[in-house]
Amino acid sequence: MPALRTALLQSSGSLSDVAANLKALDEAAGRAAGTGAGLIVCPELFLTGYAIGDDIAKLAEPADGPSARAIADIAVRHGLAVVYGYPEREGDAVYNAAQLIGPDGTRLANYRKTHLFGCFEQEAFTPGDQAVVQADLHGLRVGMMICYDVEFPENVRAHALAGTDLLLVPTAQMHPFQFVAESVVPVRAFENQLYVAYVNRTGPEGEFEFVGLSCLAGPDGAARARAGRGTELVVGDVDPEFLTASRANNPYLRDRRPGLYASLI
Repeated sequence: MPALRTALLQSSGSLSDVAANLKALDEAAGRAAGTGAGLIVCPELFLTGYAIGDDIAKLAEPADGPSARAIADIAVRHGLAVVYGYPEREGDAVYNAAQLIGPDGTRLANYRKTHLFGCFEQEAFTPGDQAVVQADLHGLRVGMMICYDVEFPENVRAHALAGTDLLLVPTAQMHPFQFVAESVVPVRAFENQLYVAYVNRTGPEGEFEFVGLSCLAGPDGAARARAGRGTELVVGDVDPEFLTASRANNPYLRDRRPGLYASLI
């Protein structure tokens, strides 16, 4: 099975300007496709911006809304899958969500952030209640999380046990927690024997300062791609053969003793 070239779009886009962010995604998807990428991953709430206050509710869309259709067109035009963060509206509830759209424009998976970080998110969003959301893409089982979710080891282990090969994590990681991007994410990939695509916002935004440092971490704990602190498109390969070999050599999942961990539930 060939490697899946994966592009990480590290950008904060334009606050409250959905049209501008769709245009930026279209341009980045074209560049990613030019490198041979089959997947591009955007940050948390890329569609609208993160620090937009009451605009969150105003700009929220259903999972099959107009922006989803516009992004499906982008995916088809450039021949690659797209993951993007957006505020999802369902009835009276608004979720911090991320959606995966396939290269043929099909909506493959939609995930709602389960662990909301800080007062802003807890006041603006309803938490999701499904920890493991997966889809099949280019022969890989891909899973989805958003930002703070990946900092809970039980979350990532649940994906490992469910067979996730590549965990997609749109994020809005802010100062002073850059150690998560630098250290925690590669460790999560190693201890669970999967790839993690962790894609961050960057720069000042309202009261927040996003640290960038997006990475594609492999099952050996090494970064296959690593961004700096600014707006950037970086590309790395998810290699199924390397993943299979790494899983054969790493005993973490085989050596688990679940009977000892009942108190964690």
